[in-house]
Amino acid sequence: MKITQLRNATAIISIGAMRILVDPMLAPKGALPPLRLLGERVRNPLVELPPSAETELETVTHCLITHCQKGHFDHLDRAAKRWLREKQIPVICTPHDAQHLRQRGLNVQPLPEHHAAPQPFFGGTIRTVRCTHGRGMVGLLMEHGVGYFIEMPGEPSLYLSGDTILTDTVRSFIAHHQPDVAVIPAGGAKFDLGHEIIMDAEEVLEFCRGFGGITVANHLEALGHCPVTRAQLASAARHAGLGSRLLIPADGETLEFSAVQAAA
Repeated sequence: MKITQLRNATAIISIGAMRILVDPMLAPKGALPPLRLLGERVRNPLVELPPSAETELETVTHCLITHCQKGHFDHLDRAAKRWLREKQIPVICTPHDAQHLRQRGLNVQPLPEHHAAPQPFFGGTIRTVRCTHGRGMVGLLMEHGVGYFIEMPGEPSLYLSGDTILTDTVRSFIAHHQPDVAVIPAGGAKFDLGHEIIMDAEEVLEFCRGFGGITVANHLEALGHCPVTRAQLASAARHAGLGSRLLIPADGETLEFSAVQAAA
């Protein structure tokens, strides 16, 4: 299995012959609006896609969406919708998002209604895990979406957490299923008011302490409301003695995992 980090939450998961594009944000730098109203109002994304992105995207066979409604352009923007529509890439999503995506002309292949239980997935299984995209008043306004747990024969098991803070649901899922690799958001995204809406550095370290597998951090240095940097997170992990278990890929970097390596 390979994970190619493109930008923010956008990545390509390579499993066998499949190349699964996750939560695509494909707009050029500065093409999308600010996500904060106070202070410095920077346009998003803060960085361009890596130079390798065009070549990587040409190999994509499927797309996987964790959430996309209520203005979450950082997981599916107009450029990505146009690209998916032109290529007619099969888009896997929850039934909740299916009609929304069909109305935009996408080739939608929704999971069944009971998607929290294992469902057939290209010779393996996929299931969803509930996300909590913020707590308190800000949480009431958010689209919470899902994470995905993918198990394929001969491959490391993979948990894509989606946009979530660290909750008892996440802790319980990790403890029960013990995935080999977990991809989690680490940018500490926060609006002008309220709490963080994804994990920050402190919650990432707590996640790693309670998790025996390899953690991959994303959602970093691409959006104006995500203050955590790669350098800050790496330093915190080293000081906590977790540096070898937390991977922080650069945009354009590919990480490769084998079932034996992930279990070590």
